[in-house]
Amino acid sequence: MNKNTSRTIVLTLTIVILSIRCFSQQIDSIGLQISRVAIELTKVQVIYDPTYVILSYPNGDVPWSRGVCTDVLIRAYRKLGIDLQKEVHEDMLANFHLYPKTWGLTKPDPNIDHRRVPNLMVFFSRFGDILPITTNPFDYKPGDIVAWDLGSGLTHIGIVIDKNLIVHNIGNGQEISDCLFSYRIIGHYKYPKSIK
Repeated sequence: MNKNTSRTIVLTLTIVILSIRCFSQQIDSIGLQISRVAIELTKVQVIYDPTYVILSYPNGDVPWSRGVCTDVLIRAYRKLGIDLQKEVHEDMLANFHLYPKTWGLTKPDPNIDHRRVPNLMVFFSRFGDILPITTNPFDYKPGDIVAWDLGSGLTHIGIVIDKNLIVHNIGNGQEISDCLFSYRIIGHYKYPKSIK
């Protein structure tokens, strides 16, 4: 191997490594953006309201004064240009058999499917990174999504903003709570999927 070939290989490897690092930082940046947007959402007074509502499609939303835990995620991602209503609905149209049948539906419903925690868990499992469930708060980064089993068939979901701190709506409106380990964690995701 001559000197020019060696330099070319070293230069190419350096560029690849730097590109991977930059992309990784970009993904971390997306997590921080989601975290910041979620924090901003807590400044809006919201009443917990699980009422079924006919929504426009795409980009439909319940009134901003109303919402449930999933609406925190929907609104945070929408502020970053990601419409979970559309994304979940399109995947359910193509892959309905992969989603829970808990509600007795025979086809997707763009008014409610994205507002159900089990559906979001399937979606994030398919299009995000499935992260380890641990008892170490340092394993949960800003922008990570966590889902919990509250017992009695109830599930919950929120956005990590810093270690144990979560933005969620568990009945008191969109709020920040130190509750990461208050319930049994059943899902830990990063969305969108990072490229490794």
